[in-house]
Amino acid sequence: MKIKKTYSYALWSALFLTTLSAIIFIAAYFILVKHIGILAIVLSFILFFGLSFLIIQYRTEHFIYRRLKKLYEEISVLNVDNLRIKTATTDIDKISESMRKFVEGKRLEIKNLTEIDSFRRDFLGNVAHELKTPLFTVQGYILTLLEGAVNDKQIRTKYLERANKGVERLVAVTKDLDMIAKLENDGLKLDFKVFNIIELVQNVFDLLEMKAKKRNITLKLDKVYKSPVFVRGDIEKIEQVLINLIVNSIKYGKPNGATTIAINNYNGKYMIKVIDDGEGIQQQHLSRLFERFYRVDQSRSREQGGSGLGLSIVKHIVEAHNETIHLKSTYREGSEFSFTMEKAK
Repeated sequence: MKIKKTYSYALWSALFLTTLSAIIFIAAYFILVKHIGILAIVLSFILFFGLSFLIIQYRTEHFIYRRLKKLYEEISVLNVDNLRIKTATTDIDKISESMRKFVEGKRLEIKNLTEIDSFRRDFLGNVAHELKTPLFTVQGYILTLLEGAVNDKQIRTKYLERANKGVERLVAVTKDLDMIAKLENDGLKLDFKVFNIIELVQNVFDLLEMKAKKRNITLKLDKVYKSPVFVRGDIEKIEQVLINLIVNSIKYGKPNGATTIAINNYNGKYMIKVIDDGEGIQQQHLSRLFERFYRVDQSRSREQGGSGLGLSIVKHIVEAHNETIHLKSTYREGSEFSFTMEKAK
C-alpha cells in the first residue's frame, strides 16, 4: 500500500530525530557526565532542542517546496520560476489566492459562454421569426393572386399593397441586421465633426412630420433656443440615433400627445433627451430594452412595424462615441431616452 506523503515526511523526520538524540545522549553520558555532571544533561537537552528545530525547519521547507513546485508545474497559471525555497512555507497563501482567482476566472468564463450560447439561440430564433412572418405573408398574398384573385382589380391592388408592406418590413430587418453586424464585427468608423444639434433635431422633425401627424403627435423642443448648440460627433450616426428614438416615441406615444426634445448641460457635456407622454414601460422591462429583438409587447410591436433592432443600434452608436445612454420611464405616464454628447471646443 502506498504510504501517504505526510506519513513519509513524519517517518523520516522521526528517524532523523531519533538518530540525533541517540548520538547526543551517548556523547553526554560517556564524555560530559564524568566531567560536568547534571549540567551535561541540561546542555544535551538544549543542544537536542536546537538541532531538532533546525532539522524540522529544513525538512518542512523542502517538503512544502517540493509539493508546491509540483503544483506550480501542473497549473498553467502559475510560474514555477517565481517559487523560491526560502519563501515556500509562506507561499501557501499566494498559491491559495492564485487558485481562488483561477477558479473564479473559470467560473465567470463558463458563465459568459453559457450566456453567449443562450443569447445565440435566442438571436437565431428571433431572426428566423422576424423574417418568417413577412415572408409567409408575402407568399400568401402572391399565391392568392396566382390562384385567380389577380383578375379582380380591387383585390389585386389591396393584396399587392399588403405584400409590399411585408417586403418593406423584410428590407428594414435586413438593413438593420446588416448595420448591427457591421457595428459588432468591423467596429463603427466615425467621422467626427462639429455641428449644431438644434439644427439636426429640426431636420429630423421635418423628416418625421408626416409619421407624427398620422397619430396626431406634436414634435417640439422644450424651449426656444436663441443660439446654436454645437456638439462634436458623427452627424449622420447621431441623426440615426435621433430618428430611431423619435420614431419609437411616435409609435408608443399617446395619440394627440407630444414628443419633446430637451438639451441640457450634464457633467461638462450636453444631455439630449427624447421625452414622450405615452404608455411608459414597466420596471421589469427596462434592463432589457436595448437587447436585439426584445419587445415589451410582442403583438403591439409587430403591428407598429419595425425590425426590433432600433434601440440596439442606438446603443451601439452612442457607445461608439464613448458616450452613455439612459432610460427613465414611468408606466402609463411616459418615457425619457437620453444620451450624452461632447461639447464642441
